Amino acid sequence: MGKTIAQKIIAGHLVSGEMKVGAEIGLRIDQTLTQDATGTMAYIEFEAMGVDRVKTERSVAYIDHNTLQTGFENADDHRFIQSEAKRHGIWFSRPGNGICHQVHLERFGIPGKTLIGSDSHTPTGGGLGMLAIGAGGLDVAVAMGGGPYYISMPRMVKIELDGRLPAWVSAKDVILEVLRRLTVKGGVGKIIEYGGEGVKSLSVPERATIANMGAELGATSSVFPSDEVTRTFMEAQGRGAEWTELLPDSDAVYDETVRIDLSDLSPMAACPHSPDAVKTVGEIGPIPVDQVCIGSCTNSSYRDMMRVASMLKGKTVSPHVSLTISPGSKQVYHMLAQNGALADLIDAGARILECACGPCIGMGQSPNSGGVSLRTFNRNFPGRSGTADAQVYLVSPETAAASALAGVLTDPRTLGAEKTIRTPDHFDVDDNMIIPPAPPEEAKNVKILRGPNIKGFPSASPLPQEIRARALLKVGDNITTDHIMPAGSKILPYRSNIPYLSQFCFAVCDKNFPERCRKYGASIIIGGSNYGQGSSREHAALVPLYLGVKAVIAKSFARIHSANLVNAGILPLVFVREGDYENVGQMDELVLPGVRDAVVGGGKIRVVNLTKKQEFEVAAMISERQREILLAGGLLNYTREKHSKE
Repeated sequence: MGKTIAQKIIAGHLVSGEMKVGAEIGLRIDQTLTQDATGTMAYIEFEAMGVDRVKTERSVAYIDHNTLQTGFENADDHRFIQSEAKRHGIWFSRPGNGICHQVHLERFGIPGKTLIGSDSHTPTGGGLGMLAIGAGGLDVAVAMGGGPYYISMPRMVKIELDGRLPAWVSAKDVILEVLRRLTVKGGVGKIIEYGGEGVKSLSVPERATIANMGAELGATSSVFPSDEVTRTFMEAQGRGAEWTELLPDSDAVYDETVRIDLSDLSPMAACPHSPDAVKTVGEIGPIPVDQVCIGSCTNSSYRDMMRVASMLKGKTVSPHVSLTISPGSKQVYHMLAQNGALADLIDAGARILECACGPCIGMGQSPNSGGVSLRTFNRNFPGRSGTADAQVYLVSPETAAASALAGVLTDPRTLGAEKTIRTPDHFDVDDNMIIPPAPPEEAKNVKILRGPNIKGFPSASPLPQEIRARALLKVGDNITTDHIMPAGSKILPYRSNIPYLSQFCFAVCDKNFPERCRKYGASIIIGGSNYGQGSSREHAALVPLYLGVKAVIAKSFARIHSANLVNAGILPLVFVREGDYENVGQMDELVLPGVRDAVVGGGKIRVVNLTKKQEFEVAAMISERQREILLAGGLLNYTREKHSKE
């Protein structure tokens, strides 16, 4: 039986386990990336492991999230990360060089390689034929130290693309259609692989857009073939020698197949407040628009920027619309400036932001109160924009530009003929904003520069025999990491300061939760389905750890967050009977007797509700390795113990 693309990469990097669906496998990691919102903690963790120099083929530290410097905190973190990179063998992409996923696609991604990153949109690299996976910072630190990255062997889903995209319909509309069909839970435990004749008509940046938002499906990763289109892109980047062909075997078997005829698609939009609340632009109608933001790691490529510039040339945005544009990289920005497209954008009234994530993570450009904001981004969770009551829609660059001109949500197909945007034969390559690490003999003398905002990793204890705690919070389905640990310009500068961050934990759901934690000490969180979806931010586990959370009992978990809870030493437990969720109330006192023995034995765990005088069972859906991690009190403790025995 033949292999899929993902199975071929997994087989070539397998260091432990069997490639049986659901079984835990360990993968050798070729490349890692971090960004500054998660990177500071990742490098603190790397230091704590005691490994002197990274052991990957390539590790890159990007500065692209916390670039709004209203105090010393972000600048201090950037200085710390740069010194860590120089000391430990990591390449450093300076502020202004661009968004990690866009730059990595341009300069470092290689077909057939494995990449994990401390950002949930790391699967963008799948547009080049990589197996690229988002992970928690501690998992990335372990991989940098030469350790395997562990996942459950995913199911393989093929999305067969037929036909070609019509005029004014783009890659963003493709992935919105996939989200409409599969939902934000549809990719859990799966790798999405794209194939069919329609793939050949999609450029690498278009493929990357689709792979990027596979994260919103909950998928482990999304992968495209490495073909002649890939080769052409890499040659244009001056990296043709790194290209290899990577296709599925003709007799590859997939667990599931979804067919999409590209020619049937129309402009789409994800409505507030979920990426899968998708309708066609026509179904939504011409609602008034207050703000349009174009950019992010999803849609900030040269192609996207040129499409928007061609639409805005000689025109002026509606007087009621604030339009911002964030080029994805210095390369893109430079080429726009060189060919005159930047002037077209400026003349139309666009506000040009730096090459960074910016508004996508609430780092500036929050909409007006109750405002309608169209964004070419990947997430529209409540409050993520920085305005609690904003109505955020996710759209393509074409729909965004058309709407900015009209002042209402507009189908770009009403604008007449579409101008062809040609992929350059050669991109302008200048890596002067990427700093290589110091050679090993010099690295020993590099001083690590720490600011006063940089605090240590919160401590965790080995799993006790019994947990007794109150359910200090009960939440519903699809709780995101933005709910647990919000982003935004007021909070992100403190990503290296867990004690300070703790006051904002679950602020979107219940602003009194941190106060209750301080009052009662140990606690348990009760959650619904798909708990912890969204970002890979491990702070959504580290801050609850600091606040005394011992376990989260939910109907089901998102993959990355479940792994992050284990890494932090917090038990991720699933209701054996979903109906038992209804019987637990916030503030109920719960006891998990003999929980350590139950975890050791791998059996069901009994929970006694002292308040309701009831009992129910939960299960820890974890691997043998994760059992050992939990028993040790988290991955950092486990890694130290393991190294001390070697």
